[in-house]
Amino acid sequence: MPSSSLPTTPSSPPSPPLNDNSHAERRLREAEDRLREAIEELQRRQRRAAACGPHQHPPCHHANDESCVANAIGNLCQSFLLSYGVRVGIGILLRAFKLVRRQSYSSLLDLKQLVSEKDLIVREEACRIGLLFGGFTGSYHGLRCLLRKLRKKETPFNTILAGSVSGLSILALDDSNRRRTLALYLLARLAQCSYNSAKSKNKFHLWGSHWRHGDSLLFAFACAQVMYSFVMRPESLPKSYQDFIQKTGPVAQPVYKAVRDCCRGYPVDIVSLSAFLSERKKSNHVELTEFPSIIPCSIIHPDTNSCLAHNADATTATFRKTFPLYFSLTFVPFVVLHLQKFMDAPARTCWLAVKGAVRSTAFLSAFVGIFQGVICLHRKVSPKDHKLVYWIAGGISALSVLLEKKSRRGELALYVLPRAGILVLFVYGRNYVLLGV
Repeated sequence: MPSSSLPTTPSSPPSPPLNDNSHAERRLREAEDRLREAIEELQRRQRRAAACGPHQHPPCHHANDESCVANAIGNLCQSFLLSYGVRVGIGILLRAFKLVRRQSYSSLLDLKQLVSEKDLIVREEACRIGLLFGGFTGSYHGLRCLLRKLRKKETPFNTILAGSVSGLSILALDDSNRRRTLALYLLARLAQCSYNSAKSKNKFHLWGSHWRHGDSLLFAFACAQVMYSFVMRPESLPKSYQDFIQKTGPVAQPVYKAVRDCCRGYPVDIVSLSAFLSERKKSNHVELTEFPSIIPCSIIHPDTNSCLAHNADATTATFRKTFPLYFSLTFVPFVVLHLQKFMDAPARTCWLAVKGAVRSTAFLSAFVGIFQGVICLHRKVSPKDHKLVYWIAGGISALSVLLEKKSRRGELALYVLPRAGILVLFVYGRNYVLLGV
């Protein structure tokens, strides 16, 4: 191509300052030094492995001057202290938010009210969580060293066996529901790792896995099943998960029971529903029948006649209730696990924690508002209720996950997917049915 066809610039770009060049050269020399040290360490390990005779085990990967027992105990103690600190820190921060909500600001300086065992009951739970993670880490490293010595070789079987036996540390949790929830989450993680491995080797991949919002779609399907199960089959969800959804949402439990009976064609319990409305002082304005075609909005939100006001109140109330929790879950783990970074830039850490908490709280608040909005909208356009409405409402409200960061959407999908229980069988009456159907 002729040189005349090339675009010309009015002037050549200015040369970079000398201090920038020296800084780049220094960074390059540091990178070369680190690479050289890594290569030398790799060569030393290869020489030690080659020096091992047929009756000697390969060297362990921990420090040479540290025994296998000391390494296992050190990992156990470190993981225990970190897990214990995270749980206690979350409890203290939530207690501080509770005192601030009561406008008892002076109590924040009173350790007796802030961290007393009467008000801050986290000691047993924190110890159990510490034993869970500490026991797993310590036993895993100890068993790997033991298998390496007994079998005289390092193979993937050693890792699998050590991880399987170390998984018994889940017995540190005294609640069977929490153990089952953690096991299902890890099962979903195992499926994800297996799928990613197969996909990276071009052996298998799901249709649509390359979609930009595939994780959001998976989250929507899981939430649709969860919310359907919560309304129509609440016994299929763990008790703690039921309580969380019930406390987060603005609709009372007797109303959900009436909706469930209405969709199934059962007679509505007018006595309990009348008692609930009497507490809200709305019984004189609502007509109750034993076999209604649909539970009207006047019963779903008896405190207000406006569906729009009800949904706005539900969204703001959810934000106020869940912001302290999300801020604690964002701020405390970062401080405990990255203490040096927090000490270097505490203001930036607090800002990132607030920003992340606002974003996550907005997602959950929008979820609640959209779910209630779809239910109210259905009552405006249809005179008859149907159980499929709550499945659709759960799927539509899950689109609020788009408010979250991209990296968080997949995490949330894997967290909710085991609770959806689409492939889990349970006994309902005397028949085996799909969970939530």
